[in-house]
Amino acid sequence: MPKRYEGMAYWEIVSRQMGVVTRSEQKRIKDAAITVIGCGGIGGAAAEMLVRMGVGNLKIIDKDSFDVSNINRQLMSSFYSVGKSKVDVTYETLKSINPFTDITAVEEEVNEKNVKKIIEGSDIVIDALDNLITRISVSRCALDLEIPFIHGAIHGTMGQISVFTDKTPSYEELFKLPSFQKDLTGEVIEKIKDIGAEVPPVIAPVPNIVGCLQAFEAFKLITLKGKSIMAPDVLMFDLLGKEPFSTVKF
Repeated sequence: MPKRYEGMAYWEIVSRQMGVVTRSEQKRIKDAAITVIGCGGIGGAAAEMLVRMGVGNLKIIDKDSFDVSNINRQLMSSFYSVGKSKVDVTYETLKSINPFTDITAVEEEVNEKNVKKIIEGSDIVIDALDNLITRISVSRCALDLEIPFIHGAIHGTMGQISVFTDKTPSYEELFKLPSFQKDLTGEVIEKIKDIGAEVPPVIAPVPNIVGCLQAFEAFKLITLKGKSIMAPDVLMFDLLGKEPFSTVKF
């Protein structure tokens, strides 16, 4: 596409949300840099919503490849993607949706040694992780760098979302984890593994709802519209519940 038309095409993509946002607010979305850690069920949905909203800079991180068991819930997966890198497939899919988003794909495992390099420079970090130890490392680094950390997690028909900043309780403090204010020694890591040992069951809509809600929390933080779900508040839902959605204070 000729350069002179690229700007016009971007604004056409986001034209239906104008009225919900002003042009200056959309410009902030376009200038934002968001990191999504995990390209599975939660992360795939979050990343797709972000590029559809017109986020200009997106970093996606995952070390895994798709397998057949991912198909029930992970939007980026299909029989054609089985065995392929999650970040590569997600990159290509997102680029096909919005070629004007600058996307960086990182195919590596996040840990204490590389987390700062991965998330520094981000305006927001979205937690789409299924590993509690990694989540702790990312939340700690985001806190140190004063980057908002949008947490999301699922189990069966249930999900939860909350936003952590340097002005809220930390992720570990809020959920009373045994690692709070401790080094991640072997003993502490074993205690964490005991908490997060179970591979949770999941039904397709749940992680996608969580990812969409996280993307909208990012939208609120960028545009300053609405009230963010700031810790100690946590949005929780159970799709089989009589009143599925509620905000609770931990």
